[in-house]
Amino acid sequence: MNSITLSNTALARINEIKQKPENREKFLRISVSGGGCSGFQYVFELDGKRHKDDVEIVKNIAITDETSLPFLNGAEIEFVKELGASYFKVNNPNAKAKCGCGSSFSV
Repeated sequence: MNSITLSNTALARINEIKQKPENREKFLRISVSGGGCSGFQYVFELDGKRHKDDVEIVKNIAITDETSLPFLNGAEIEFVKELGASYFKVNNPNAKAKCGCGSSFSV
């Protein structure tokens, strides 16, 4: 069982994205890959294809994969709107350090 949560702002943004006809059957895939200035980076993408190692975060809304799950377990995903920018932000208790822009982290 995963303990990744989506804030109300993240759920609202994903549902807004899913309102477009081309996105109705898609979900937000949240994963972790090697890279970035701190070693790992978050990847957010719309996807319509499920894989056998996928783990649902919220049914038909967001998923991750078994490889990324240990890095994301306990994290909260929120959607932030700031002057000139809007983005998904990961509040991750597993991250020991993160880069200045917040898109990569180390464990």
